[in-house]
Amino acid sequence: MDKPQGWTSHDVVGRMRRLAGTRKVGHAGTLDPMATGVLVLGINKATRLLTYIVGTSKTYTATIRLGQSTVTDDAEGEITATASAAGVTDEGIHDAVAALTGAIQQVPSSVSAIKVNGERAYARVRSGEDVKLSARPVTIHRFDVHDVRRDLAAEVVDLDVTVECSSGTYIRALARDLGDALGVGGHLTALRRTQVGPYSIDQARTLEQLAEELNVLDMSLAARALMPNRELTAGETAEISFGRRIAAGTEPGTPGAPTAEHPAAAFAPDGSLVALLADAGPYAKPVLVFAPGNGTAAAAAEA
Repeated sequence: MDKPQGWTSHDVVGRMRRLAGTRKVGHAGTLDPMATGVLVLGINKATRLLTYIVGTSKTYTATIRLGQSTVTDDAEGEITATASAAGVTDEGIHDAVAALTGAIQQVPSSVSAIKVNGERAYARVRSGEDVKLSARPVTIHRFDVHDVRRDLAAEVVDLDVTVECSSGTYIRALARDLGDALGVGGHLTALRRTQVGPYSIDQARTLEQLAEELNVLDMSLAARALMPNRELTAGETAEISFGRRIAAGTEPGTPGAPTAEHPAAAFAPDGSLVALLADAGPYAKPVLVFAPGNGTAAAAAEA
């Protein structure tokens, strides 16, 4: 769905539970209240697919303000420091962006949901604690600057950017680090997620649209887009439905063969999702089993 600004991901899940008439609703990847855009939800049996969506790459459009730092690294926090960005050049911005592209070590925002000794980092910050998180590896596949707007009176520079990144990347932290690299500080003023794995903003629906018609993505279609596909025979479908192994779909040792962490989606002859399979030597064994014929709106994934 297309998450509205001001809503938490938990708020959206609560609303979807009421719309779908079920408690079994989950999401794949939190969006901050300030952010809008693609939030992938799973309903009923499709919640079992969410774990395989969380680790996919994400794409965002964002606005970064140079010249001001905030306690939250975004516009929702109070400004903690200011510095004139009037002297920041386009070339300097280009070089700093290039240095933050590719495989990098990123320190998450101190107000993230990461747990520190069992408590969320943001809760510790709110209680007045100075939280320092460890750097972690992330990959910035693309960091494009589309527009540079200079406010001479306020001595700030606003950048409109697109970022494609690995799971676990904090765009707020990227804005902070870009500002720090340029010596003037920075924070995020707008954020919209436009892609999560194979699911794009073009497929997303607003809460208002879903309230009018709960038209969700069929679970089988969601799985086909998300992972490698394997078409089963009627006999293989019967075996897998009982949790039994079948012949592997790839030769032993084949690079990229389905694993438990990255399984293949297996489909019955009628097109319904039967199971998620992992190859192990000459055999394929089920990681998750769905009863044939459950590729319905009652067991659907929404993007």
